[in-house]
Amino acid sequence: MPCATQRNSAIKNGKRYFKASSADLRTKITVIRQNAHKYSVSAMCTILQVNRSTYYYENSQHSSSEDEVEQAIIRIFEENQRVYGTRKIKAILQKEGKTVSRRRIGRLMKKNGLVSAYTIAQYKPHKSPCNDSAIQNELNREFTKDQPLEAVVSDLTYVRVANKWHYICLLVDLFNREIIGYSCGSSKDAALVYRAFASVKGDLRQIQLFHTDRGSEFTNRTIGDVIRTFNIKRSLSIKGCPYDNAVAEATFKLIKTEFVKNRRFESLPQLKQELGAYVKWFNETRIHSTLGYLSPLVYKQEALKEFV
Repeated sequence: MPCATQRNSAIKNGKRYFKASSADLRTKITVIRQNAHKYSVSAMCTILQVNRSTYYYENSQHSSSEDEVEQAIIRIFEENQRVYGTRKIKAILQKEGKTVSRRRIGRLMKKNGLVSAYTIAQYKPHKSPCNDSAIQNELNREFTKDQPLEAVVSDLTYVRVANKWHYICLLVDLFNREIIGYSCGSSKDAALVYRAFASVKGDLRQIQLFHTDRGSEFTNRTIGDVIRTFNIKRSLSIKGCPYDNAVAEATFKLIKTEFVKNRRFESLPQLKQELGAYVKWFNETRIHSTLGYLSPLVYKQEALKEFV
């Protein structure tokens, strides 16, 4: 039985904050639930004129709903490379017909030890020799494009395989942020870039503009031959200005955070296999806030319907 002091305290607080007729049932149930660890449930039900059986029934319904949301959050987190934070999980839940606040999602993620990958500082590699070519910045930070392959950007990043640094090259379509080509290898050179072009499934002649920073790996004669052969216009960032290639930089931030971090690669074949799986997920499933929380391929499919 609750002690008299506890009962009187509950009654005092209840009278201070509520009159029996001033709150709806849901509000009363919430107040009782939130204070059940401090005061007698029976006393609070008396104060707020709520039948105890009604409270226990409504509270059990709330618990079931909480469990359902919690399991949905865990599922979404696990299905998406364990990288989504509260914003993207909220967007997925909304698509599934569940309205859940980011604060509640964050609380349930913390409860279950679900930590988004965007926290640990990343290794900063040494810079490549600069390309002093006279080629101008034709892209001019116009990162929004209306047609597929209107502009493709590229960059390289690093990943440790066993005890040696290896490198990844990506080709990204500015139209829908799709990774249209990729490669990985032990050398940071033009051959890596060439293999990324070779992996593109579409017609390279459809690429109108190719933009990169001034890294020396993008100035090899082989790359120049590719550009000329397929009549692709070239564009280079201004020296020392990473913002000119911001989309490629942002994509590699995702790669380093979502794919490289917390993984251990023992061989180049393993890296190739897992990179291929990640790119497939990135293009087909991963939602992007800049695309209205659609995946790159879904965004392109929806856009192409409007073009017809």
